[in-house]
Amino acid sequence: MKSKRVLITGLSTYWGGRLAQALEPDERIEALVAVDNEEPSVELERTEYVKVGTQHALLRRVVEAAEIDTVVDTRLVVDSATTSPRKAHENNVIGTMNILAACSGPDSPVQKLVFKSSGHFYGCEQDDPAFFEESMGRPHAPKTPIERDIVEAEASLRDFAEKNPLVDVTVLRFANVLGPAVRTSHIDLLSRAAVPMILGFDPRYQFVHEDDVVHALEHAVQRELPGVFNVAGDGVLALSEVAGLLNKPYAPILPPWGTGLATAALRRLGVKVPPEMLNQLRYGRGLDNRRFKVSGFRYGHTSRETVLVLGEHLRLHPLLRSGAQEPYRYEREVEEFLRWSPHVRGSQTRNRPTLSPEQVSELQKLLEARSEPEAEPGPPPDDPLVEADPEPAGAVAAEPEPPEPKAPEPEPDPGPPFEAPVDHYDDLAAEEVISLLGSLEHEDLLALRAYERDHAGRKPVVGAIESVLARRGQPHLG
Repeated sequence: MKSKRVLITGLSTYWGGRLAQALEPDERIEALVAVDNEEPSVELERTEYVKVGTQHALLRRVVEAAEIDTVVDTRLVVDSATTSPRKAHENNVIGTMNILAACSGPDSPVQKLVFKSSGHFYGCEQDDPAFFEESMGRPHAPKTPIERDIVEAEASLRDFAEKNPLVDVTVLRFANVLGPAVRTSHIDLLSRAAVPMILGFDPRYQFVHEDDVVHALEHAVQRELPGVFNVAGDGVLALSEVAGLLNKPYAPILPPWGTGLATAALRRLGVKVPPEMLNQLRYGRGLDNRRFKVSGFRYGHTSRETVLVLGEHLRLHPLLRSGAQEPYRYEREVEEFLRWSPHVRGSQTRNRPTLSPEQVSELQKLLEARSEPEAEPGPPPDDPLVEADPEPAGAVAAEPEPPEPKAPEPEPDPGPPFEAPVDHYDDLAAEEVISLLGSLEHEDLLALRAYERDHAGRKPVVGAIESVLARRGQPHLG
């Protein structure tokens, strides 16, 4: 797997947060960075959050500074009920173009780009094939703003792939998502006491479980899968079957003509049917998922099982709601303490470099040397210059002439400014800094001593550095 340093866009979205949580335990990923203009909505441990939107200049700086090799874009808005058409267009089209610009260029470290798309790319019409394959284009021009945004965003991705042949571009087109935690217009519709339908139509539906969405994104990150892939659970259900699995009656209350006016009336009653859903309530849609399964992906739920899981959640949710916990809220100061404080067990030990046996031995000798009290200066007892008999009592010893002062030896140039041996050096406790000294070279020790004196000025750290220098035969030059 060549994905070692991963950047996730859209961390505050449901999918961005879920993916970050899923990738954190993967020890093969060296760095996990996530960006968004809003704060995270889930608790994270080692994901580095950078508050930045889709400004390509700032994103490029993040990509280059962190040497990102894999970018996963999870921001795509596929439900117009969640935002306005203008904001959706800025996010889906303009935002995607900016991210692609940040990943392009001859010096870009990006080698892989994973884009979370939607089955809305194909649309829903009466003469559609039974199952859309990835090689099929859209047979009809898009009619809704969300569908136009998705088609434009994928067009930008195709141009990017052509201009950057060394970058693996993976596009995942997901079917309608259901799950206990995610919120979509389809889930809102299926949560009603009766499932509304268009009179005379019983469309076919395919669903994908929310966990399979996250696993599919993980699968694409961990493998080299350039191209387009449909992601949908096995099996197709008629909408009336979906209502039956949920133990709900279906109500064909929407007229086949003037459906838009009827949905506007339903909106006043709290039932939102976005424009991109109307044709799906007529004709439905099916996605051929065989190509993604050939890559080794295994779905955890079929379409039928996904509906059953949702039904179980809808039955139990009213009972569990009273004991619901307070939703997670990002607090920067608390997050910094939990991740980097040396007093939090397990935080620094994950990020601290492991010492070799030789460095551990060096550290033990250093600690033993610092624990021994310093002896009073004096000549050795077997020195031939010292008389065996002590001076008579009352004798006044002549004051020795002070030695001529020697010019101090010039201190070696420490070179460029010191770079900390681990991230967040200033947050390390003195004991943790001392544990690193045995592995540092002479020039690094000099630079570290200068850095410590100019910043924290901790005496135990400075003293330990000078002890290491003294044991290696170097002058203190303090």
